[in-house]
Amino acid sequence: MKARVLLLVLILAADVGSALAVVYMRHQSRHLSVELGRMESVRDAAVAEWSRLQLEQAWLADASQIEQKARQELSMAPPTQSRILVIHP
Repeated sequence: MKARVLLLVLILAADVGSALAVVYMRHQSRHLSVELGRMESVRDAAVAEWSRLQLEQAWLADASQIEQKARQELSMAPPTQSRILVIHP
């Protein structure tokens, strides 16, 4: 009789422990799901920023943009014909 009561108490403790583990794991799962959503938002923002930076880099590397900046900010101008030397090998 005493062994049955002890076995019943052990089974009850295992059942309660299992239930608590399920509750904990569900809480962890929800927490990680929220964290995943936040990280995906950060990734999407980084991808959008990368795309904008690539467009800006392509725009800045355009020859007309470089020439315009050279003329406006550095007061550069193409050399006159008399200052251009062509050397043939």
